[in-house]
Amino acid sequence: MTRTGPAACLALNGALLMLAGLLVGALIPLVPYPRLMLSAHNAGFTVSGMLSMVAGLLLGSSLCSIPQRAASAVIWAHVALWPLSLSEVAAAFWGTNKALPLAGAEAGATGGAPWQEAIVIICHAFPSLALMAAWALLVWGVWGVLKRDRTLSGGGIA
Repeated sequence: MTRTGPAACLALNGALLMLAGLLVGALIPLVPYPRLMLSAHNAGFTVSGMLSMVAGLLLGSSLCSIPQRAASAVIWAHVALWPLSLSEVAAAFWGTNKALPLAGAEAGATGGAPWQEAIVIICHAFPSLALMAAWALLVWGVWGVLKRDRTLSGGGIA
């Protein structure tokens, strides 16, 4: 895969998340817990889309350099934003409140069935851990470029 391959994957993922977020936004008044749908619209899709696009910009630029396997891990972590975001839509229908207690309390959610709560929690936990690892890899890649550039320039800011 070329240098632009991972960046293009992340940019497409981000653009699709943004589009889905706009569509979810139109559904806010139609669900039992509109505040939870607003959370899905804002944080679940829109912010996730921007996060994915920023990761793509980093990987496609000279600001970050990581091995191909690490780039693949970054891509998959951002693809995992889909179940996270979709579980927030489910929460707006089910009224779950364990994974997002503040949003649930604000929405007046009374809690879902145990299996519903479990789905939403799992769909938040695994992508969250994957994103932490992905962004650690991106920080490592940016740090490596900065360190290399400082070494090449004799230690000063070029």
